[in-house]
Amino acid sequence: MGRPSRPSPSPSPPVEPTPSDDDIEKGSKRARHKSKVPPPPPPSKLWKPWLMPLMFVANISVFIYTMYVNDCPHTSGTSKCILYEYLGRYSFQSFKENPLLGPSYITLQTLGGLDWTQVVEGKEYWRLFSCMWLHAGLIHLLINMLSLLGLGIRLEREFGFVRIGPLYMISGFGGSLTSVLSLARKRIVSVGASGALFGLLGSMLSELITNWSNYTNKCSALSTMLLIICLNLAIGFLPRVDNSAHIGGFVSGLLAGFVLLMRPQYGYISSKHVPEGYQIKHKVAKHQVHQYVLFGISLVLLITG
Repeated sequence: MGRPSRPSPSPSPPVEPTPSDDDIEKGSKRARHKSKVPPPPPPSKLWKPWLMPLMFVANISVFIYTMYVNDCPHTSGTSKCILYEYLGRYSFQSFKENPLLGPSYITLQTLGGLDWTQVVEGKEYWRLFSCMWLHAGLIHLLINMLSLLGLGIRLEREFGFVRIGPLYMISGFGGSLTSVLSLARKRIVSVGASGALFGLLGSMLSELITNWSNYTNKCSALSTMLLIICLNLAIGFLPRVDNSAHIGGFVSGLLAGFVLLMRPQYGYISSKHVPEGYQIKHKVAKHQVHQYVLFGISLVLLITG
């Protein structure tokens, strides 16, 4: 018998050299050098709207108080009040006196309606703001509140109450001021939040223009916006509608939008979103030149105008 063969020893795995500290440092430098572009920044967080819903409640509350003060059965008699059987003291004036289902002319004037004589000759400048919270009737209120919820909440969700609140008030004041300056409004009491709402519409247009680089379908967005604006301004030529307040509010909101709603241009990455070790080869400026130009011109016009 032959000698049993012994199993040959298995080859030992090759021993890899342990990298030195210098190699580790060089490798980390190469990794940092290759990472030219950092990951995209996190999407902007939307605001939780509360100011526009609060204004919605405030406008409805003021209208209820207006009808309480109006007291149609006491001032005009129950036979001339609409829905007296169901609403009692809160019933509406006759269609002949107010076709919008609301209070009397005298009630609106007493509670702060925009009256040319009392503002210009009586120096009651507080009416430039108080008229924003009054409405001529239930129909007027419903139309404006639907616009407030549709436009205001969307803008507040994107830009926050800190920007949209002042924009709303500036637009309303601009609409009231334009209405007073209109000689055709001398014998008419003007009320409503329409000036402020048209300001929100104007700010949407200025936001589109100043943040042009952030939009993909630019022509489609611009044409849609212009169509909505033209349709709303056309309503102002109907009887009993104060179109001067609409135009004044729209222009005020347009200018305020260039100042308050300016965003960083597309491609800009803030330094706080760049991780340590990353390098940006072509850094994009935060804002474009036309944004600064529109900001400056609009700010001057708002202050001096």
